[in-house]
Amino acid sequence: MDKIILQITSGRGPAECCLLVAKIYEQVLKEACKKNLTVNLLETEVGPQRGTYHSVTLELKGDYANDFAKEWLGSILWVMQSPYRKNHKRKNWYAAINKLSLPDKMHDVPDGDISYQAIRSGGPGGQHVNKVSTAIRATHKASKLSVLASDSRSQIQNKKLAKERLIELLHLQQLQKRKAEEQEDWMNHNALQRGNSVKVFAGSDFKNL
Repeated sequence: MDKIILQITSGRGPAECCLLVAKIYEQVLKEACKKNLTVNLLETEVGPQRGTYHSVTLELKGDYANDFAKEWLGSILWVMQSPYRKNHKRKNWYAAINKLSLPDKMHDVPDGDISYQAIRSGGPGGQHVNKVSTAIRATHKASKLSVLASDSRSQIQNKKLAKERLIELLHLQQLQKRKAEEQEDWMNHNALQRGNSVKVFAGSDFKNL
């Protein structure tokens, strides 16, 4: 089953473009339903007029969801007299649909992906610290990230703590990566290309030309 995330964006355009985002979202919902696809609304940024959006981010799931999305990816044109500015000469309004990267989820890390090394604990602690190698260094093989746990006199407990800390560190790394990706995604708002539209709609009835 395919699962992708799409962002419908006005490209920081005026209210008419934000209205187009709302209409595209409605159209995507209708057509996705016909294809037996599931659409989950993830996030919206409300536009300047009621019922409008600067952007809509949604999750699309189902067989051939990627094929469905490919028909929508890119610039979309709506040919329509402005409903907000009756004497405005402009009739071409643009929005776009971009595919966003899926956020990484890491609820656990298999032990096979981690190498454990028993080492002697340092610092104060008396005889018990020096006699037994109770501290554990855990290293994630793929990323080479490493943590040390020496809180307990129990090697088993330190191994558990080391794994927990390593997972937290990997989560932090992925959150930072996702933050950078989201910043790049945000740039899509300001990089909307005019012309070369993948779909063209016209009129208040939003007819697909």
